Amino acid sequence: MNGSSTALFTDQYELTMLAAALQDGTAHRTSTFEVFARRLPDGRRYGVVAGVERVLDAIDNFRFGDDELATVSKFLDPDTVSWLADYRFTGNISGYQEGELYFPGSPVLTVSGTFGECVLLETVVLSIINHDSAIASAATRMVSAAQGRTLIEMGSRRTHEEAAVAAARAAYIAGFTATSNVEAARRHGVPRAGTSAHAFTLLHTDADGPNEVAAFRSQIEAHGVGTTLLVDTYDITTGVENAIAVAGPDLNAVRIDSGDLGVLARQVRDQLDRLGATQTKIVVSGDLDEYSIAALRAEPVDAYGVGTSVVTGSGAPTAGMVYKLVEVDGIPVAKRSSNKETKGGAKAVVRTARDSGVVTAEVIYSASSAPPNAPNARIITQDLVHGGERTASPVTLEEARQNTAAGLATLPWEGLALSRGEPAIPTRFIDEEAHP
Repeated sequence: MNGSSTALFTDQYELTMLAAALQDGTAHRTSTFEVFARRLPDGRRYGVVAGVERVLDAIDNFRFGDDELATVSKFLDPDTVSWLADYRFTGNISGYQEGELYFPGSPVLTVSGTFGECVLLETVVLSIINHDSAIASAATRMVSAAQGRTLIEMGSRRTHEEAAVAAARAAYIAGFTATSNVEAARRHGVPRAGTSAHAFTLLHTDADGPNEVAAFRSQIEAHGVGTTLLVDTYDITTGVENAIAVAGPDLNAVRIDSGDLGVLARQVRDQLDRLGATQTKIVVSGDLDEYSIAALRAEPVDAYGVGTSVVTGSGAPTAGMVYKLVEVDGIPVAKRSSNKETKGGAKAVVRTARDSGVVTAEVIYSASSAPPNAPNARIITQDLVHGGERTASPVTLEEARQNTAAGLATLPWEGLALSRGEPAIPTRFIDEEAHP
């Protein structure tokens, strides 16, 4: 969050609840909130946790300075405003590391402290974790569909400017190779990619008409043969011919951004090979999603540029996470609302697996008890914050990326399918009284 306050990235009712709780004394009761998704988006088999480090940064910066206090003083009483002036989160947070897989009911984050200090964090936590996890979850499906081929995130112009930066980060965690977003490269270290658009080719129009050769020559002179030439502004066959005539057979890549991409990729591959450019790669773009990427598996495509579908979660723009109170002064509490039930009590998780490493179940148990004695069980819940201070070094972007890749490698094969079905593994809840 670059050090700026995140205190007003909240809903007013968090603050009005605080005011009432301070007045009746309940704001100081020890409370535990849990972040989880009741279900996965329709058709999904797993989710990917992204945004944890951004959440922890946001909590570090959740402070009320003069400007923030001036804003809330318009609708809060002086005692509450005074309390907020000294606000700093001093509680504990545990949960899933960045890049970890999650399933229905998984307690992705557990936030404990006083009711007052925890309730204020609901909106900012959910806004980050819901967005980033939705993007990462969609992006992993594209990574699986691409089967090792290069994926470039290029959806900045299809979403909010700040969401674009977060989306590029989440897509990289999921396994994308690079982003077109320069701010994501600066802020998060995501590798950059990008060369030119149709406008650059159209720019090179003179009195005699379009001059694609001049456009290609200009780009090669500026960036060398390691660049990618966009060959479908006019006639694609002529475009490929012009590209190799200007750049020679060592041209890095050509890009196709329209038409029947599978048919065109085959035609372009044959033409490149005939022209001696056997190592020149083919990049395709244009409204791609996981399904169209999968449909192109058999085609001679080397890289995909993905825009709208990845930054909008490919039909699931939110992960559906909620932030619910599950314990007060050590007493489990639970909602009983229809279709919005919750399970009381603070929880932790182990994930069981076969000897082969393929995971079999998400096992959720009481955080106050020892982990269940299960074969090949891996403890998922980690301590993240204690007494308001981080308990370990932040997970780096590369570590988060490795977490996702490792998690995907453990899923049963049907869990990676793009077709509708049940979650890749079941979620099992172990009651404390039945826990060995």
